[in-house]
Amino acid sequence: MTEPRPVTPAAAPDWRDGVVYQIYPRSFADSDGDGTGDLRGILEHLDHFAPESLPIDAIWLSPIYPSPGRDLGYDVTDHTAVDPLLGTEADFDRFVAEAHERGLKVVLDLVMNHTSDEHAWFLASKASRTGPYADYYLWRDPKGFDGDGNPIPPNNWVSFFGGPGWEWVPERGQFYYHTFLVGQPELNWRNPAVEAAQWDMVRGWLARGVDGFRLDVFNAFLKDRDLRDNPVIEGHSPWNRLEHRYDLDQADFGDLIERFRAIVDEQPGRMSVGELFSGGSESAARYTRGRHIVFDWSLMESPWTADAFGTGIDLRERAYGPDLWPTVALSNHDRERQATRLSASVGRDREPDRTAIAKAAAVVVLALRGSPFLYYGEEIGMVDVDIPRDEIVDPPALRAGPDFPWYDRSRCRTPMQWRPGSGAGFSTGRPWLRLAPDADARNVATEAADPDSVLAAYRRLLAFRRESPALQRGTMERLASGAPDVLAWTRGAGDERLLVLVNFVGETRRVDVRAAAGDGWTARVGTQREPAAVAADGVLTLRPDEAVILGRATG
Repeated sequence: MTEPRPVTPAAAPDWRDGVVYQIYPRSFADSDGDGTGDLRGILEHLDHFAPESLPIDAIWLSPIYPSPGRDLGYDVTDHTAVDPLLGTEADFDRFVAEAHERGLKVVLDLVMNHTSDEHAWFLASKASRTGPYADYYLWRDPKGFDGDGNPIPPNNWVSFFGGPGWEWVPERGQFYYHTFLVGQPELNWRNPAVEAAQWDMVRGWLARGVDGFRLDVFNAFLKDRDLRDNPVIEGHSPWNRLEHRYDLDQADFGDLIERFRAIVDEQPGRMSVGELFSGGSESAARYTRGRHIVFDWSLMESPWTADAFGTGIDLRERAYGPDLWPTVALSNHDRERQATRLSASVGRDREPDRTAIAKAAAVVVLALRGSPFLYYGEEIGMVDVDIPRDEIVDPPALRAGPDFPWYDRSRCRTPMQWRPGSGAGFSTGRPWLRLAPDADARNVATEAADPDSVLAAYRRLLAFRRESPALQRGTMERLASGAPDVLAWTRGAGDERLLVLVNFVGETRRVDVRAAAGDGWTARVGTQREPAAVAADGVLTLRPDEAVILGRATG
């Protein structure tokens, strides 16, 4: 690995060094008062990412394509266009231009495993077994018919969202497969015409200035050629009672994804990040190459304990080794917000301080080796919101039960809280999802005026990271802190060496820094406005859930 060097977002040939901020467009900012966020709303809030405010390097937009909204944008009717609900084609082009003027990259969410059942391809495919789109989807004849004359599905595959995975279409006389909702038919990636159409779409977005792509459930693209039954195993739901040997991670998927990456690489500086539909750190590392990185969920599933995070970090480092580059994320549009999840995981013997844990989690995300991904609202410590059943907008949540445990994703997709008052600065109308009860206290305007807020901590940490080659691209080594409940690791690049300490409990902890890492360390930045300092005897006392980054010059 070459020695890292300080870079600016606009000049970086390889911007894995930077921080990516995920926006769920329906929930970031509403410009026209209809209650739904849109592209103009995002444009009106780009100052939120000014270098003196929240210095990030790239914005990842969750799907912006036309959609009937059954899976809230992940059921696409046209991969080449902008949903009128979110704005116009001109709005998107202006967003890209203004983002680039500010040195920000633009990452689009690509949903290429499936389409909406209202997509023109599927309507044509459903209508006839002949014609150019007949083989665009996974159509199969029934295995046979039962005693009542009902068709029997071709194999035992089920839907991740509950229920059967095969849907019968009488007019075509065949089943089609859907990993997710019935309205999300699976594309047949073994049809060269499907692949060619998708690559044309990718080139179209690159020509419009897009800098990279997040690939939704990308290891599910290819299926077994013969669509064989998956082996049956023990599990707590129909999906988990199958070993997904034939519908995920096919042997020739590597060749397919390399063809995609070659297209992205046709234009310098572009990147991609793949979302594993299932699989751990080893799978993520196996699919990682150069600027094409892959999400790893080990830390997103870890409770807020030093043992759990230490185990997750060590697993990642072993899987990736020194030459592959991981990602770091603790939340996204499908998972609980980190302030909610981590606070709930501390156990019944303590009352969690959500603000302190949110700040410490920021240090973890920004100081581990890898590309950090921040989910909108985490910078102010937003939490999950209880959504009444009659307001749930996440379709699988309405089907949840003992045999189908499901997290209601409506809870983590609520509107961004910009300022106190009606609509929280998100909309002048009624927001499409209810606001958090604490929106008047936990919002950008209020926290910007408070030097001890979560936002203030993020600003300090992001500003420090932007000037730190060690945090951007440096090596990493785990250390024994010598203190219970405290994780320690170093980051290093060139003449810069940093020591990171994170206290995972709501009590003070004393760390003998001299014994753990030697002399010469001074506090640089941390969760507290004035971070804990090393005493003359080499001991540093961490406050409850405090994290601190110390520095020492090596040259």
